Amino acid sequence: MSRYGKVAVLHGGMSAERAVSLKSGQAVLAALQARGIDAHGIDVGHDLAARLAEGYDRAFIALHGRFGEDGCVQGLLEVMGMPYTGSGVAASAVAMDKMLTKAVLRAASLPTPDFRLLHHEADLATAASLGFPLILKPVSEGSSIGVSKVLSSADLGLAFRKARAYGPVLAEACMTGPEYTCAILGDRTLPIIRLETPQAFYDYEAKYLLNTTRYHCPSGLSVAEERAMQALAWATFQALGARGWGRVDIMADGDGAPHVLELNTIPGMTDHSLVPMASRAAGLSFEDLVLAILSETLEAP
Repeated sequence: MSRYGKVAVLHGGMSAERAVSLKSGQAVLAALQARGIDAHGIDVGHDLAARLAEGYDRAFIALHGRFGEDGCVQGLLEVMGMPYTGSGVAASAVAMDKMLTKAVLRAASLPTPDFRLLHHEADLATAASLGFPLILKPVSEGSSIGVSKVLSSADLGLAFRKARAYGPVLAEACMTGPEYTCAILGDRTLPIIRLETPQAFYDYEAKYLLNTTRYHCPSGLSVAEERAMQALAWATFQALGARGWGRVDIMADGDGAPHVLELNTIPGMTDHSLVPMASRAAGLSFEDLVLAILSETLEAP
């Protein structure tokens, strides 16, 4: 495994998703070391450039959220000339910004729920025009942080303030059909997972804390439906200029038609995470998955 050199596993960081990133990074680090790779964990802070200058050859990015998934760290690594896992600067920045993602999806004629951008409480009337229920979420956060499902206009103010704590807010029409996710590894789509939770929606607790969330893989879709959804996920990945790996989240409307919610360019790698689950269904162990992601850096542009 000497061809990989000394590998920095970047995790932790300074975003609201720090706790999840620490778990992802620890799992990735253990997998790489189990394969005999000279991998070391770096809890990312303002001294990252100095830490990386300590003889590292490449980076496995296991950061989630701002300052890690949004192109910032990718830009630093580009300047340093260090190969890294996942998408580049532009794709990372666009995918992290849900409004920019929506713009790209619409320009590419890919289906996505209707939406409104909210800056102030005075904008709530435009959100209500989407109808209820609707979803309010921060434009640039992940892991369902700051997200609320709003059932009536009476709940809009509280939901807006919860999301606004993290920046501009996206109001999105709520899809009423099943929720799916499709992982992408290299140039292939992995088996689709259908998510089922007793929560109001697939929120932070459902993702990371509860054992009541059910993950269906096989998804229950017909072969033709699964292939069509995988094609939609791949088209999203390409439209946003992503590379390496990622995960596209999709929800169906009341008629069963799929709509893209977002692309995660650095999905979670915890014991509750979806990409490892999909990779197991495709016959890849967690160690296989991690090594496949790292191997992309050997051919990085």
